[in-house]
Amino acid sequence: MLGNKIITLVASAALSAFGISSAFAQEIVVGGKGFTEQLILAEVTSQLLESEGFDVEKNVGMGTTIVRSALESGQVDLYWEYTGTSLIVFNKVTEKLTPEETYKRVKELDAEKGLVWLAPSTANNTYAVAVRKDNPKTEGMETIADLAAAYNAGEEIIMATTAEFPKRQDGLVGLQEVYGFDVGRANLRPMDLGLAYNAMANGDVDVVVVQATDGQIAALDLKLLKDEENFFPNYALVPVVRQDTLEAHPDLEKILESLSVRLDDPTMQRLNGSVDVEKKTIKEVATSFLKEEGLI
Repeated sequence: MLGNKIITLVASAALSAFGISSAFAQEIVVGGKGFTEQLILAEVTSQLLESEGFDVEKNVGMGTTIVRSALESGQVDLYWEYTGTSLIVFNKVTEKLTPEETYKRVKELDAEKGLVWLAPSTANNTYAVAVRKDNPKTEGMETIADLAAAYNAGEEIIMATTAEFPKRQDGLVGLQEVYGFDVGRANLRPMDLGLAYNAMANGDVDVVVVQATDGQIAALDLKLLKDEENFFPNYALVPVVRQDTLEAHPDLEKILESLSVRLDDPTMQRLNGSVDVEKKTIKEVATSFLKEEGLI
């Protein structure tokens, strides 16, 4: 027994000698979805955690339900999720809630599943419907109701969306129900969001469903149609961590929330635009941001 204690003490001393805490010896798996914003956040988070002594593995490029399942099963320790996604997609809540109510509700519901929602950022990456200002087919449209009326009149307006959006209740399924229209399969073009913006720029599509913090919105001078029915819920960007991971590494809360307080819509639009418009690498954008903020 004494020999085992001596070995443990020696091992701990060796870790300390190299400035490594034994609490950080366990690997942290950072998850992420497959679009620019999520890839940036996963890289920013990984670099910051590595600077704090964590051994980090990234598992990115996953779909929404896949990364959530990975978090629940323990294959992923943390990732950045949107409050509206958890509310509607994962917890099937359909009532209209304020941003504050949405955060409180998902925090409570997901706590029952062993998931902890940390302090939210003010970045709200909600869905939005965008049109070009110089397109005769959408000229004069100001609201989603205007677009719905055009579809109901039989106009052929090509809509580009992500592959997930047409299948989601908080996406096209619910949008069509609330506004009373049907895009029609012939008018729908599911594709990668980056390709959707290229298609919009080239005039190959007339409407693109975007995310409000996308850097391409300003770059292409797109107009966002007003959501008068307030269909799209708040999608505050929040770090979500497994309860057991947080208990093993309580410092994670302070580290991740040091990122949350720095993220708002203009910041995310700038970071996303650096990758999608200026064609910088995700790694260099993440590193530059962390250095600008004095985090590394």
